[in-house]
Amino acid sequence: MDDCPQQTPLFTFGVIADIQYADIDDGYNYSRTRRRYYRSSLQLLRNAQESWSESAVKPDFILQLGDIIDGFNKGRGASDRALDSVLREFNSSPVEVHHVWGNHEFYNFSRGALLSSKLNTTVHTDESLRGAQPDSDVYAYHFSPFPGFTFVVLDAYDVSLLGREESSAQYKDAMSLIKQYNNNEDLNCPPASVSEALQRRFTMFNGGFSKDQLDWLHTVLRSADEKQERVTIVCHLPVHPYSTDPICLAWNFDKLLAIIRSHGSVVCFMAGHDHDGGYHCDNETGVHHVTFEGVIETPPDSNAFGTVSVYEDRMVLKGSGRIKDRVIQFRGCQRDADDRAK
Repeated sequence: MDDCPQQTPLFTFGVIADIQYADIDDGYNYSRTRRRYYRSSLQLLRNAQESWSESAVKPDFILQLGDIIDGFNKGRGASDRALDSVLREFNSSPVEVHHVWGNHEFYNFSRGALLSSKLNTTVHTDESLRGAQPDSDVYAYHFSPFPGFTFVVLDAYDVSLLGREESSAQYKDAMSLIKQYNNNEDLNCPPASVSEALQRRFTMFNGGFSKDQLDWLHTVLRSADEKQERVTIVCHLPVHPYSTDPICLAWNFDKLLAIIRSHGSVVCFMAGHDHDGGYHCDNETGVHHVTFEGVIETPPDSNAFGTVSVYEDRMVLKGSGRIKDRVIQFRGCQRDADDRAK
């Protein structure tokens, strides 16, 4: 792999997605086509932690891309116990962890509970949306691990049926939106007879971004443009149709893409949710969209985590197990970044 070993990275970070731990026997996904390894996902997290702690250049922080525990914990009254088990593994090293919220966080906890939990990592931030708008309950923030680099964490369930009281205006607005495209009794089932495959994203396990959050992101990116910073956006849901199965896309992915394309500072968008992973480099902007494979559907004899080394002109992703090696070149997008990663 051409990772210029003679060059010291500016900083390094780890990435892991969709751990979905539960102390239950193996099962299957919703369509019963993929095996899920609920109990052994904790060992795969432990493998990642050991690798990061033993590496010559240790990560400065970890990105946990959401779905840290599985929704099955809720029905067993095991949500807090499962979360404690996973956080205990993360706490085995002193490296700070930035937690992203996914659909399974909301299967287990209310939005209010999450905001007051250890999964609220805005304590590590330079600025949050809630700091700018005290009445907001949107979990979005940004931080700078090194001069000239900014990471933005987005809340993909800001507009959603999940985490909202059924009597709230937010819930009613989200229901009105999803019902325009999905008339199934079970809203976790995607629209069946549609002419547009992208409409399959309108399911209950997805969500979207409010105007307030999009406006906040626009302001953050405008500032980054002026400072000539490199920005990586982190979110549970993918937003580029070529980086994932359409069923995993954010509801209003197009609006977020439009904002990204209007700013030159964004270099990468990292997401989870699609357990098969995906990758696409947007030829229009040079932005790399990386969707990380999920731990939950990774066999116990494999792994699913990445370590990213950041240089002045690129990020080098060293994958483990199901995660592929990639070179994420800043601007001047390659047709296939994997060519340099071989």
